[in-house]
Amino acid sequence: MNTFSLSQKNALITGASRRLGAAFARALAAADCSVVLHYNHSAKDAEALASEIRAQGGKASCIQADLAEPAQVESLIPRAVAQSGPLDILINNASIFRETDFSETTASSLQENIAVHATAPLLLSRAFAAQQRCGAILNMVDARIADYDQQHVPYHLSKRMLADLTRIMAVEFAPRIRVNGIAPGLILPPEGKDETYLKGLAHTNLLQSFGAAQDIVDAGLYLLCAAFVTGEILYVDGGRNLRGKMYD
Repeated sequence: MNTFSLSQKNALITGASRRLGAAFARALAAADCSVVLHYNHSAKDAEALASEIRAQGGKASCIQADLAEPAQVESLIPRAVAQSGPLDILINNASIFRETDFSETTASSLQENIAVHATAPLLLSRAFAAQQRCGAILNMVDARIADYDQQHVPYHLSKRMLADLTRIMAVEFAPRIRVNGIAPGLILPPEGKDETYLKGLAHTNLLQSFGAAQDIVDAGLYLLCAAFVTGEILYVDGGRNLRGKMYD
């Protein structure tokens, strides 16, 4: 199988200080990638993760930006390149997840979600492609795009935009750059909740269970390395997307 080697590549991961972003950072560093860890507010977590990676012989640096601010997004790729050298991998992982139903959705809440989940990935990916190098982009979508999550309407809409953007960019950036997405299901509980939350929703997928961060990392590494795969959204959701049309 034709593969894209991760060894000695440079990667930028947005939202890398915690949760899935941190899991990807550890995995890429272990595969001999130099990782640039983007964060917004979690400076302490990002620096601790970078120190952990360096202590294990890896290469890591940190970079701050508010992805809701277009000017900061536009400068992020050049700043990351200045730290690590030309980038080979971009993981658009940063996310916000606030409970907002249809009646509560405002122009500002919708714009905030679109800024982080769609506008920032578009601008970052375009700047990444402008380096004129071969590479791979991985977008973190959500299994909710297959149905309708009534409790997180701005999030739901903006993640659907990211799924469409994944396919659009796969066309626009071919053949040099492959663009794929992962649609996670029940993997990590939201901030402030624990495993009880996941157990309570396990009935919503075919496997009657929930996954772990490593499931997403494994899927992501496959998509980054699979040199003949582009424009795909890989569901890692226990078959949740095959159920009904309401996310409950």
